[in-house]
Amino acid sequence: MADRLWELQKSIFDKTEYVMAKLIGYIIFGICCILWGLILVVPFLGFSTAKIAGITTGLIIAGEITFYLSIFLIGKEFLVKIKNKFRKSETNAKSNQSE
Repeated sequence: MADRLWELQKSIFDKTEYVMAKLIGYIIFGICCILWGLILVVPFLGFSTAKIAGITTGLIIAGEITFYLSIFLIGKEFLVKIKNKFRKSETNAKSNQSE
């Protein structure tokens, strides 16, 4: 099913629209990173515990939505790069633990 989704993405955009979609995807990915970073700042803004929980939940949901939207716009190659970086860091962590 995922392969059909990627083929749909390629068929929707022609070459210039594909470049613009990738640019918009990178911008949305940047917004995603900012949203996740804001989660670290919220507890220090002086809100009540209930408000902090609500804001954090909203930021997590918005961060996930923007992440998946950016992956759809940028393409499968970007997702593979992200997965490989996490796999390398996991491998490095395991090798450091065994030493």
